Amino acid sequence: MKQFLKIIPIVILVSFIGLGFTVNSNSSRYKCMIQMKNYSGEGAYIVISLINPSGDYEKTLYVQGDDDEWYFDIKNWWSFYGKRRSSLDAITGATISGGERAINLIEIENNKLDKGYKLRFESAVEDQEYYKDDLEFELTTKNTKGKIEGNGFIRYIRMMPQK
Repeated sequence: MKQFLKIIPIVILVSFIGLGFTVNSNSSRYKCMIQMKNYSGEGAYIVISLINPSGDYEKTLYVQGDDDEWYFDIKNWWSFYGKRRSSLDAITGATISGGERAINLIEIENNKLDKGYKLRFESAVEDQEYYKDDLEFELTTKNTKGKIEGNGFIRYIRMMPQK
């Protein structure tokens, strides 16, 4: 009986931890690998945004670069985010330098697929350029399973659905 009583708190803890990491059934997670072009200089700040069918920002999905002092360099996104200043703590990571790659998990609501929404990847590097649409593509079932070439600091991204 004593061993049974010792196990109960562990079972409860494991249950709560498991529930805390479940994905909303109305959304799906995707691995997003960003491969950078070879360039010299500081690490790139990259913002992944959900763009609605009207072409407006709807949501920030991920920010590659966790020093908010430089967010204003990502000009178009900053005009959207800077007004709201919602917390980004759970969706940020370190900058990526030339030739490096990073893999992030992003969560996208299922009702946004195949409905005219887009994913936009904006990039900026200190004392270099800013690319509003380093990479932008329509959010379709097909595109969430493939490789897409970038136009600025990003060589390509590869999306992989997670189960």
